Amino acid sequence: MQRILRILIIVAMLITAYLLILAWRDDYAGKPATSVQPTTTTQAGSDVPAIQHTGDVPATTASTQAVSPNNANFITVSTDRYDIKINPVGGDIVYAALKDYDAALDSSEPFVLLESEQGRVYVAQSGLIGRDGVDTATSRPTYSSPKNSYQMNVNAGALQVPLIYQKDGVTITKTYTFTAGQYPITLSYNINNNSAKDWQGQMYAQLKRDGSADPGVEKKGMLGMATYLGGAWGTPDKPYNKLKFTDFNEKINASGRDGWVGIVQHYFVSAWTPKDFDAKFYSQSNGNDYFIGYNSSVLNVPVNKQITLTNTLYAGPKVQADLAQVATGLNQTVDYGFLWPISKVLFATLEGVHKIVGNWGWSIIILTLIVKILLMWLSNKSYVSMAKMRAIAPKLQALKDKHGDDRMAMSQEMMQLYRDEKVNPMAGCLPIVIQMPIFLALYWVLVESVELRHAPWILWIQDLSAMDPWFILPIFMGVTMFVQQLLNPQPTDPMQAKMMKIMPIVFAGFMLFFPAGLVLYWTVNNLFSMTHQHLVNKRVGKQMQNKG
Repeated sequence: MQRILRILIIVAMLITAYLLILAWRDDYAGKPATSVQPTTTTQAGSDVPAIQHTGDVPATTASTQAVSPNNANFITVSTDRYDIKINPVGGDIVYAALKDYDAALDSSEPFVLLESEQGRVYVAQSGLIGRDGVDTATSRPTYSSPKNSYQMNVNAGALQVPLIYQKDGVTITKTYTFTAGQYPITLSYNINNNSAKDWQGQMYAQLKRDGSADPGVEKKGMLGMATYLGGAWGTPDKPYNKLKFTDFNEKINASGRDGWVGIVQHYFVSAWTPKDFDAKFYSQSNGNDYFIGYNSSVLNVPVNKQITLTNTLYAGPKVQADLAQVATGLNQTVDYGFLWPISKVLFATLEGVHKIVGNWGWSIIILTLIVKILLMWLSNKSYVSMAKMRAIAPKLQALKDKHGDDRMAMSQEMMQLYRDEKVNPMAGCLPIVIQMPIFLALYWVLVESVELRHAPWILWIQDLSAMDPWFILPIFMGVTMFVQQLLNPQPTDPMQAKMMKIMPIVFAGFMLFFPAGLVLYWTVNNLFSMTHQHLVNKRVGKQMQNKG
């Protein structure tokens, strides 16, 4: 029975390490999507969707001709959250820097989410297509604006940037509204028809991205922190659906006025969502460019009438509370994997503690203590069982010497000894088995939660979401595992004894390249466990001596 216990512990730890490695690889390869070949006929020479007939998903194609940032003077917008550049040709947002997030640890430059100038294309596009649409396969409208530069007055609460285009008696006003303290950007299209005939067309909004790597992933050491990079969409019925770049030519069978389409990367997301009209979702790839978006149904604006369509563009950090207010399911882009219920509880607890202590490292330590307290009753039973096993170890060795290779006789007397001493050898593995899901769930919390990005603890640990640059924590964690093993009953089988001695080295090796916050949790957990186990060993040892 003791041998089975040892094997179970070893297997549980190896499975955990294996699952952590798979977390980097399976579905989160982080590779640029540059190998997709288009499988549908596209309309070359434009980023504008081409409506084949009413109700069809638009076929989008790739070209930088109409939206090249070098073809126009940008309209610049500065808010408390953003630095924005809008191309008057098409009125697209071609640059968005997030002022509250640095590009890299200790960098003074803001993190750039959307851009089109540095050899990378990732822009938020929108326009009007169809019979009277001004965005066509060969050209896009050039909008005018009262100013070329806009600066938000935070006290005013909001900033509007109007873009105006007039043609044949139709005035199109494309207005971006930025709200102080918020990332969602409202885009409204007002179509005022003062022409001699009804205006007919459709509105579209889409995200265009090339196959470049995720700039939010900072490569450190031999292993990089790679998470999902690709498309996603959601509706109230299907809140969160991933769509890999390799699948962008597959039809999205979804529509509605409360859905969203987006592109997800490490810590950040951009997404369009319609607010007051029904929309049909689509995705398309063409070479190394990828599009995901939606178009409205056919709009008819009678003579001397006008219509307004409202959309929301979110281009910012994956803060769950903020995303949940934008659209149903958008908060699920913070993807905690199959252990998401545990991860959500851990993050909520961690966030609550952080509001009090103000440091994510100390919050992880307090979270560890909370978990230990919640599992105290189970851990205590386990440590009592292991302490008794440790106390009767000489008797077990005597049985082995007495019976030699007669395993049946030894097993019978061993079971009798367990019954006499009221020892349950299987109880020793329960805390470890329960800790494994918590350990894995916390891994996803540290990897996916933007709140922990570049979060310092003390001294050399300046980013809990990245590996320890000096490997001090992983090595110390391996030492605590080794010491903790000394407090446990030692296996009588020489092979098992060697495996148990190797385990701290193997596990510490795995932890070298994992987030420092995760290693901190496991190290502190070991320290609390060692203290608890040492006290139990002393108490049970005295009880066994008195009994003997």
